[in-house]
Amino acid sequence: MSSTGRAFVLILAAAIVSGRAVAQGVVTQHTLSLGMAKTIAEATLAECQSKGFHTAAVVLDRAGQVLVTLRDEQATAQTAEMARRKAYTARMFRSTTLEFQKRTASDPALAPQRDVADILALGGGVPIQLGNEIIGAVGSSGSNQQMDDACAKAGVAKVADLLKENTAARLTK
Repeated sequence: MSSTGRAFVLILAAAIVSGRAVAQGVVTQHTLSLGMAKTIAEATLAECQSKGFHTAAVVLDRAGQVLVTLRDEQATAQTAEMARRKAYTARMFRSTTLEFQKRTASDPALAPQRDVADILALGGGVPIQLGNEIIGAVGSSGSNQQMDDACAKAGVAKVADLLKENTAARLTK
């Protein structure tokens, strides 16, 4: 085979290999903005403050990493860490932590999920959804489980209009 033929074969092989890499595609994901995360955390904290509780609120991104941590100046030290773990649980299991708590308490096969690092089966963690996609989570800690849950839900409700699927479609165009 001539050197021109070999070069042609090598170029063709390179094109095929690189074509396979491109064929794997690109994944597009929605990401929770810092501004929205701050709004959710502030609304979560404000809801609990309005009920007389000194709490902490933590908002995580889709990967479970902290975007915002807020702690009331009168909240105890462990509340921020508990809020983070509640948010992490809600994000990883795609449900509120009250739902996770009930599900794992009633099914012995699921109970070991509570032993995974950073999981906390206490009410107060709520996933943040854009349509059907989980893009983060918020955790609230420092009151009781039902109130922490309500405060976290109030935080998400503050941005509910921005999280509707049709709004997401408009934002990406």
